[in-house]
Amino acid sequence: MTTATVAVLFGGRSSEHSISSATAGGVLGAIDRDRYRVIPIGITRDGVFVLEDDDPGKFRLDAAKLPEVVDNGTRIVWPTAGGDRTLRVVDADGAERELGVVDAVLPILHGVHGEDGTMQGFLDILELPYAGGGVLDSALCMDKHFMKIALQAAGVPVAPWATVRQQRWERAADEVRAEAAALGYPLFVKPARAGSSVGVSKAHDASELDEAMRVAFAEDDKVLVEVGIVGREIEVAMLEGRDGAPARASLPGEIVLTTRDFYDFEGKYLGGEGVDVVCPAALSDEEIAAIRDVGVRAFEAVDGRGLARVDVFLTADGDIVVNELNTMPGFTPISMFPKCWIASGMTYSELITELVELGMARAA
Repeated sequence: MTTATVAVLFGGRSSEHSISSATAGGVLGAIDRDRYRVIPIGITRDGVFVLEDDDPGKFRLDAAKLPEVVDNGTRIVWPTAGGDRTLRVVDADGAERELGVVDAVLPILHGVHGEDGTMQGFLDILELPYAGGGVLDSALCMDKHFMKIALQAAGVPVAPWATVRQQRWERAADEVRAEAAALGYPLFVKPARAGSSVGVSKAHDASELDEAMRVAFAEDDKVLVEVGIVGREIEVAMLEGRDGAPARASLPGEIVLTTRDFYDFEGKYLGGEGVDVVCPAALSDEEIAAIRDVGVRAFEAVDGRGLARVDVFLTADGDIVVNELNTMPGFTPISMFPKCWIASGMTYSELITELVELGMARAA
């Protein structure tokens, strides 16, 4: 078997830096080393590309001390377009050396400057094959406002919402409060361009709206005020089809809240009590088929490439309402996306291989 060289790219400038770093720990530990030679490239919180240690344990998810990429003095030198894709590094002592020809980049980045189409455009300009979403689907799904518009246009149901810019909130807060009241409480208040539930709050009534807006605006100057749909929280994992075939949907999983009010950052990543991640979900064959169909429709509506996780609500009446798509979903070994594919018959290692192979096949 010919060994391909894969640059695993993680960290980044967003508030999800540590989650991306933790994902790297899982990927570095599970990637098929017989098939791939790995170059770990970390991005510091300041946006510096550094050569990292190929040590999965360094980036283990630990609630007491979240992992991060620190500046070790090295600097990655990316190849230029039209060249031979040779990657180089300048070591801390100033000496430059070659790291080899890169066959594919695996960008496991969350949030802005990584999951929003900017990194994908950067790699496109360099003519480097990469796994995961492309420029358009990444940009659309990073901005929940435009994601909803794209889904609505394709006839995919979404929760009613209002989009509020920070300037309008500062200028006409009473108007926004009236719009929120018209939507009806409880409401979710979310930054338009953030993930991992960072900056998300649930406002049970008008007395909680102002604080929820403050928390969301700390992450983004555009915020969504969204109707809180009552229903089961179901997630389905998507993979791009091979050779022009339709997208593939996993068995769905379910987020079961016990004592937690919603699936927040602590519940997702820090072992917080009050939430169970169950996959496969206890659903009828008809419900599974319907949720998979909505997942495929949503993926196609945003011109999905590579992968995505489609999060939906299943109401008591059997309606399926899409909450959002994540084009680089949580990818730690305990995350829902891998769990759904493992339940569907694919190992964590095989899933990583599939993503890399899809990226290289697309470039070819």
